[in-house]
Amino acid sequence: MQWQPFVLGGIASLTAESCTFPIDTAKIRLQIQGQIGDAKLATLRYRGMGHAIALITRNEGLKALYSGLVPALLRQASYGTIKFGSYHTVKRIIAKNPQDETIITNVFAGMIAGALSSSIANPTDVLKVRMQAGSRVNLAKSNVFRSFFDIYKEEGIRGLYRGVGPTSQRAAVIVAVQMPTYELSKRKLIDKKIMTDNFTAHLCCSMISGLSMALISNPLDVIKTRMVNQSANRVLSKRSTSFYKNSFDCLYQTIRGEGIFALYKGFIPSFLRVGPWNVIFFVTYEQMKRFDLLYHY
Repeated sequence: MQWQPFVLGGIASLTAESCTFPIDTAKIRLQIQGQIGDAKLATLRYRGMGHAIALITRNEGLKALYSGLVPALLRQASYGTIKFGSYHTVKRIIAKNPQDETIITNVFAGMIAGALSSSIANPTDVLKVRMQAGSRVNLAKSNVFRSFFDIYKEEGIRGLYRGVGPTSQRAAVIVAVQMPTYELSKRKLIDKKIMTDNFTAHLCCSMISGLSMALISNPLDVIKTRMVNQSANRVLSKRSTSFYKNSFDCLYQTIRGEGIFALYKGFIPSFLRVGPWNVIFFVTYEQMKRFDLLYHY
């Protein structure tokens, strides 16, 4: 097993996450609003991404847009590193020669890498979502390690792994789309001599990958966000039961109460985030390879 993909993936993920975090905060706020089962979140406060960013900045300060950045970076340091490294490792286990890779082997490798890495990094994702959602004011004011302890103290170890099912399902789908789509589109553009292996090709392919990710993952992202965020609201409101029993119940309740298009809440900020995120990620990754910061694998 080679270590280079793990390092490259981690550095590229941290760079992309830092640059696009405010958009992710707006997306989280848009996705949790309008829930019928929670009076606190039933009101539609934000009309869109721009309005959400403006309102959060005006009411809570610019710093609120970056609430949860530290756990997000911790998540990418673990999730991004393991995801990218394990993806390439599984590919090499299945196909020793890169020329033997197929779309099926790459999708399978992406599913394994996404599910594995997100399961390991779930506690950081729980903290990130709750801080971005504004569910717990004391979490935003505490340091990261104290915040992890507070969740553990109030909800136990299950609280840190709240939503691990939908989170890992979402990640498996996202990585299974993200990596093969980028690699396939890049290979086709180069093989057909439409483009060469340069910045323009990396830019186009990463945007294609980002659009594919947003279309496929947004419904899963809405479910995951609501599942992860619900326990914090239950603690604050002293409710004895959760709003959603599981991810399938959350899917059913969301469609029944808000309609099918509720699954695409936050789609624009989601795409506006994963598009630039993908561009920054893959361009950073490709440039590190190009300048031989780590020898080619």
